[in-house]
Amino acid sequence: MIDLQNLSLKELKQLQKDVDAAIKDFNERERRKALAEVEAFARERGLTAADLLDLGSVKRTRRPAAPKYANPADASQTWTGRGRRPRWVEAALAAGKSLDDLAI
Repeated sequence: MIDLQNLSLKELKQLQKDVDAAIKDFNERERRKALAEVEAFARERGLTAADLLDLGSVKRTRRPAAPKYANPADASQTWTGRGRRPRWVEAALAAGKSLDDLAI
C-alpha cells in the first residue's frame, strides 16, 4: 500500500499521471478483448464484425402522417394529432370546442 501522506506534491502528481495512464491502458485492453470476442462470435456464424455493425445501421423511415385536424378560421393550418398541440388547437379547446369539432 502506498503511503500518500508522505509523498511530495511532485510525487503525487506523477502518481496521478501513472494511474491515469494505467486506467487508459486497462480500458484499451478491455476494448480489444471485447472486439476479439465479437469477431469470434461473428466468425462462428459465418459473418464478420462489420456485418454485425451493418445490421444496426438500418434506419426506420416514418411516413408523414396525414392531417386529422384543421383550424376552422384558417384551413391551411392543420395538425396530425401527433406531438405538441398547436396554439390554435389549444385556443379552440379553451373556447369550449372539442377535437371532433376540428376534425377534417
